Amino acid sequence: MVRVSPPVPLLAGDVGSALYEASQACAGDVLQLAAQIAQVPAPTNSELLRSDYISTLMDDLGFVDVRGDELGDVSGVVRGILPSPQVLIAAHIDTVFPMETPLSIHVGSTQSFGPGIGDNCLGVAAALTIPEMLSRANVQTATDVIVTGNVGEEGLGDLRGMKAVMDANKGIGAVIALEGHNLGRVTHVAVGSRRYRVTVTGPGGHSWGDYGNTSAIHAAAEIINQLANIELPVNPKTTFNVGTIEGGISVNTIAPSASFLLDLRSVEGKSLDRLSAQVEAVIESVVPDVEVVFEVIGERPSGVVQTDSRIIRLASSILESIGIQPVGDASSTDANIPISRGIPAVCIGLTTGGNVHREDEFIDNGPVADGLYQMLALTVTVSASLSQGQL
Repeated sequence: MVRVSPPVPLLAGDVGSALYEASQACAGDVLQLAAQIAQVPAPTNSELLRSDYISTLMDDLGFVDVRGDELGDVSGVVRGILPSPQVLIAAHIDTVFPMETPLSIHVGSTQSFGPGIGDNCLGVAAALTIPEMLSRANVQTATDVIVTGNVGEEGLGDLRGMKAVMDANKGIGAVIALEGHNLGRVTHVAVGSRRYRVTVTGPGGHSWGDYGNTSAIHAAAEIINQLANIELPVNPKTTFNVGTIEGGISVNTIAPSASFLLDLRSVEGKSLDRLSAQVEAVIESVVPDVEVVFEVIGERPSGVVQTDSRIIRLASSILESIGIQPVGDASSTDANIPISRGIPAVCIGLTTGGNVHREDEFIDNGPVADGLYQMLALTVTVSASLSQGQL
């Protein structure tokens, strides 16, 4: 649980009221926009269709200096009173769903349904509506705000989009990452990860005639069994998982090859390094008659923003001001990158819902206005703090 002490001053009453009224007025439009975005496929590493669509939307929705990069990240600027340091609002555009997934989206009276509607089309739609809501409220931020729809947050995307956006914008002073689900969470602990692909190659052969040859599948299973026996620390929390395994040719063939994917995670970099060393030692141990090779296919840095930092206190105070109890959270999000670089950052949610990463995903419509207000108020107060050198 996030504890806010001492409280931080929030918005003047008229500004806060104006932002809240704008959030209420735009909530329905944000839901409709989220549904439109969700109908454009964007599997991780294949996001260009949605990138092009978001670029067009940014041109129409009041952003300036709209630009994309070769990965598919799209960014636009909302002008503040001062050009820097900027606040970055990040909402990933990729989804876990393959290109062929039917994208049937429905916005109902109380809930909205469909693949990716909350993760993260609501986050993208909310970010894209920032210029309209600020205009309605007649509020200008103290510094420029960069909004990005970035690629590569899910799966093996390796946060490549966020890394590229941060590298391309050196004047960023704080980051607010958006996710459609989990209204009330304040993610300030970045869970680091390291991912491996392990490939085992053996002689193969006929299951009867060449019996005795080492099976690549059997060898892979033995390696996985040894990995499963590694003792993991509880504090700092550190985890290990074999996510996929594949290989072989047929039921009566001694498998000539097999491979599996490993996911290692920890909230502390040193703990992750220790686990990686143990894992690599097991993988490199000699298995008779087979060749074992591994490659690192993903690296997400860890880090922590302390709960007494101003950005956490602001995020928590804003939630409490609208009757929502803030909850501190550890997760792997776009905020990992700025947190690991020492830049104040949080990831916040915009509404409640369920069935994340399933085709029957849903979000609750009612809380969206509160989520939008939280996003707007945090953007305005963080920008003001940056302009005053208080972050």
